[in-house]
Amino acid sequence: GINAEYGTLVVNAAKDSTDLVAKLRAFHNASQTIEAKRAFKWIGLDLENGKCRDNKEAGVLEPAMSKIKSLKFATEAAITILRIDDMIKIYQPSKEDPNSYANAVREGRL
Repeated sequence: GINAEYGTLVVNAAKDSTDLVAKLRAFHNASQTIEAKRAFKWIGLDLENGKCRDNKEAGVLEPAMSKIKSLKFATEAAITILRIDDMIKIYQPSKEDPNSYANAVREGRL
């Protein structure tokens, strides 16, 4: 969520993450709920000065291609992890001792 993503950035910039992230959330909430404040969707963090600012006005834009590549990479990583998980489940060795008493009884050796 927004708290974790921006909170980490703010802490790494040695700023007060609670205050800045709360302000950012308030701006974004206002942009979604108050028609007159739609422009607040461009508000982002200015970590050099420790405040919120209009990123569009500051010329800080994230191209769609960057987001698309990130989503593709994340999807590929998730698929790879799921494949590895399937293989681990399929090839997991049995933990039961073939020479155990229970096995001997089940197989009719006793």
